[in-house]
Amino acid sequence: MTPASGPDIMNLMNDIPENSGPRYRLGQSDTWLSPIGLGTWQFSQGQGMVGKFWPRLAPALMMSIVEEALRHGINWFDTAEVYGKGKSEEALADALEAFGASPENALIATKWWPVMRSAGNLSRTIDERLRRLHGRRITLYQIHQPYSRSSISQQMEAMARLIDAGHIQHAGVSNFSAAQMTEAHRALKSHGHALVSNQVRYHLLDRRIEDNGLLSKAEELGISIIAYSPLAQGILTGKFHEPGTSVSGMRRMDPHFRPSALKGSEPLIAALKAMAGKYHVTPGQVALNWLITTPGDRVFAIPGATRVSQAAQNGGAMGWRLSESDRDALSAVSREVLKSRSR
Repeated sequence: MTPASGPDIMNLMNDIPENSGPRYRLGQSDTWLSPIGLGTWQFSQGQGMVGKFWPRLAPALMMSIVEEALRHGINWFDTAEVYGKGKSEEALADALEAFGASPENALIATKWWPVMRSAGNLSRTIDERLRRLHGRRITLYQIHQPYSRSSISQQMEAMARLIDAGHIQHAGVSNFSAAQMTEAHRALKSHGHALVSNQVRYHLLDRRIEDNGLLSKAEELGISIIAYSPLAQGILTGKFHEPGTSVSGMRRMDPHFRPSALKGSEPLIAALKAMAGKYHVTPGQVALNWLITTPGDRVFAIPGATRVSQAAQNGGAMGWRLSESDRDALSAVSREVLKSRSR
């Protein structure tokens, strides 16, 4: 597929109603997002300390991935300063600009990298974020890690100033513990704003946020969870359990990809495949739907895509729901797999 051009651009955007597909409320805000967003770490172009995880993607391919996401009802995109030192933000903005995507149809979440920085850096670098994004509105700005030189209270004060100045619409955090998230919530609230989200690792093979109190605390405070790596870097699609499939690159350092771990997760993959057959979808779509049907509709998922077909499959995880009994059955299999790993 090639990216739209000329009159086709307007046709594309006309084909996407402003409220196409399901929408969940972001925290306690007045912003509504598709339960699936598109993660764009893979748009890093091999740049920066984390960008080398992915191969360089051709600009036309990145545009087509964004186009396909829009076509399938995805209305927001997650990026970050650290993804290719801004290359991901630029690639995303290039694609949205090419399609003439309106801010209402294509919302942007990005993140500030706090390591070895203080809260004052938030205001000093916001113009760079906006420049990389070609001036497009930042719907959600997130603290990427809880490792700033400044206190959480100071960071939230800086975020509040960005909201008040109109530079960003909402503030969130990422990789914060339940206690850190609660502190951020209280600090931001003292400035008249709500913390809307916490972006954390969450999927059927990593359910720590259910056990450490983070998920329940987020529900109590009205904070949305944004699940990154929702397919466990592709494991939950089942492709790494197919005969002859090899594990390469940085995946070899992930404990989930060890031969013993892949063997141990076979019962879960079998259950996902069975559910996929029942609902006429793919195993990956079942795994994503398990996340976004978390009671309360407070969990979003941001799978990435390096192929156009993956963007389409991500969007296809919306618009239907696992039954409560099927979701519970998957949860039980997942728990058994996780329990066997801890023995």
